[in-house]
Amino acid sequence: MKILNVLSPEFTHALTGPAMRSSTMGTRHLVIVVDDDPGILRAVQRVLQIHGFETEVFSSAEGFLEGARLGDATCLVLDVHLQHMSGIELRRQLTRSGHSLPVIFITAVESEATRKAALESGCVAYLHKPFPSDRLIEAVETIIEKGRGR
Repeated sequence: MKILNVLSPEFTHALTGPAMRSSTMGTRHLVIVVDDDPGILRAVQRVLQIHGFETEVFSSAEGFLEGARLGDATCLVLDVHLQHMSGIELRRQLTRSGHSLPVIFITAVESEATRKAALESGCVAYLHKPFPSDRLIEAVETIIEKGRGR
């Protein structure tokens, strides 16, 4: 099954485990995902939905810029290596235009320079593919909890 190949083996447990956490506490939080790999996009979307999050997905930075509901979003999950515009550049563009949504970067390419650039751009988490689904959910939950403390 292809979906199991895009995240770590723990993904299977997230889908079949006896008790999946619901972090939303009755509120549907919108998480926007941007990744140009259709398999990753579907897998991340499914994990988020299983954990009670509303999702909006885009396969390009351009599609995201044209149609994302930024005002409704809790956070963004951005692939670092998108075609035409990197996730890091997209994050910088959003910041310049006044959008300060929390960002979780995901990447299949391990590079210390890229990691440093992502962290300097102000991301909340930096996950290397394949990553355990729990790490993604924990990052989103952290964003929600910090938002409640404002």
